[in-house]
Amino acid sequence: MGRALTGSGALDALIDECADAGVVFRTGADGLRARLNTLHAIFVGQSGMGKSTLTNALVGSKVAITSSKPQTTRHAVRGIISRPDAQLVIIDTPGLSKPRSLLQERLNDLVYATWSEVDVIAIIFPANQHVGPGDEYLVREVASLPHPPRLAAICSKTDLVSPERVAKQLLEIAALQEKAGVTFDEIVPCSALSGGQVDEVADVLISMLDEGPAYYPDGEVTDEPTETLVGELIREAALEGVRDELPHSIAVEIDEMGLRAGRPDDRPLLDIYASLVVERDSQKPIMIGRGGEHIKQVGTDARRQIQPLHHVRHIQCHDQTVVHAGASYSGSARFDGTGKGCQDWPNRGGT
Repeated sequence: MGRALTGSGALDALIDECADAGVVFRTGADGLRARLNTLHAIFVGQSGMGKSTLTNALVGSKVAITSSKPQTTRHAVRGIISRPDAQLVIIDTPGLSKPRSLLQERLNDLVYATWSEVDVIAIIFPANQHVGPGDEYLVREVASLPHPPRLAAICSKTDLVSPERVAKQLLEIAALQEKAGVTFDEIVPCSALSGGQVDEVADVLISMLDEGPAYYPDGEVTDEPTETLVGELIREAALEGVRDELPHSIAVEIDEMGLRAGRPDDRPLLDIYASLVVERDSQKPIMIGRGGEHIKQVGTDARRQIQPLHHVRHIQCHDQTVVHAGASYSGSARFDGTGKGCQDWPNRGGT
């Protein structure tokens, strides 16, 4: 988990207490069955819990964008882990919280709808934040399902705190079971950034599998359409360096993407034309930046992320057009912030 949970007698006692509470510390792939098993598991939690970072770490490839800004994830992203004896499909979802805007209401609806599609719900609790009312609310929501799937708890971001704090957080998670009336089959600490116990998270989830067919071919890491993933990588780049209120107002639309004709086979060039969509006209100059500095940086940062995705060294992100939706972002059904339906918006003004 980044740091070993060993050292003092007091800490060893905490570890023993964690073990009694059902916390899992694994050093190998014990418990995996030889026959092929499949599982759909969903990561749920409040915004900023590290769900997307953990998804990427498990898959071993960037399939979900990450940012320090809240509400970065706008739709369900599937990451696929294939092993000789099992296939695990991780569904990364937006952060769940009390809706105070149309955007959060839509994101919550998406999360709730996805719960019915999975075999396991894995709830994320970061080690650097105490278990609080928001976590209890989320767990109670899961418990209220008519036919709740199996549950697992993951204590993330263990690299940010001391081993003693990790142990205490695990006990807080275990205590939440009685408060919320649920039972976690497994409670696992991990750090997606350091890689500590990430493999153990996969092992634990796979050990909860049922026998069944593989849904995806070997080597496939996501079912996300390429243009959608490229648009998300551009949005990730656009989120950096802007004011707190602007990230909630950004969507990206891929207008055109393809290899340029006439290029040598050993020097292919991928052309990408994208539009950045903001809520209000007043936000357009913020996104463009003085002298176009910010929009150019967006293209540079996005290109760096897209290159390994397409295995193309030369990518041209053409001057992105910044447009506004022509409607209230937080209160209009025409623009709910998920980036869908952009092509039908009227009154789109470019720069």
